[in-house]
Amino acid sequence: MRFLEKIFQSINSQVLPSACIACERYQQHSICANCLQSLNANGLFNYECCYQCGITLNTGELKEQRCKQCNLHPPYFDETYCIDRYEGVLQNAVHQLKYQKRLAYAHGLANTWDHLFSKQLKNVKGNYLLPVPLSTQKLSARGFNQSWEIARRITCNSSIQKLPYALRRHHHEFQQAGGRLATRHLAIAGMFYIDPHFIEVLRGQSIIIFDDVMTSGATLNEIARILKDNGASHITNWVLLRTVKVPHV
Repeated sequence: MRFLEKIFQSINSQVLPSACIACERYQQHSICANCLQSLNANGLFNYECCYQCGITLNTGELKEQRCKQCNLHPPYFDETYCIDRYEGVLQNAVHQLKYQKRLAYAHGLANTWDHLFSKQLKNVKGNYLLPVPLSTQKLSARGFNQSWEIARRITCNSSIQKLPYALRRHHHEFQQAGGRLATRHLAIAGMFYIDPHFIEVLRGQSIIIFDDVMTSGATLNEIARILKDNGASHITNWVLLRTVKVPHV
């Protein structure tokens, strides 16, 4: 199925015009050269960021390459890689995918990831790649998991196996957006679990977690906690967009 999808996308790119997922101008590729150049020059990954959580660093934090929050309250995950700020040129593309259910944007976002990060992350340590899961109810309502739709299309080291169903999520009505940091961490506690079939598979392994947006880091931290409590050795976050301001404590 993946092979047929690649053939279809290749034919479309040659025969049909495509709208750039960032500027929405029609041209041949899913993201145009100008927008890629802009991301290459101004994307968050070009800036001095905390190696652990991906937030931009203040002058006093540059020496350690770690932010004050991670020093005071070390998260369970070990490192984070982000393409750009949430308010950047890819924000609309993520919204079109998640809220307008335009799956073609997943292909464009994955292509953007490959163009910007494939070489940089070529040797990143990892045995398995897991998308942040949705609850069964949320998955039924949306029809797809946006993190998996992007993650399954990105190119990564052949030694990294993608596992879309290893992580599970309980349903909860709490909406994280706009919440205070302490509230978000409290609300997300106990939300995730590992499918019993994969507990031994993931034990002692280096895990990559893929998410479309990282805000406070509460979701990714809770996932990392669950994985490390079950024996995972190293957790890396791969994130498309990162908010540069952490919500108030």
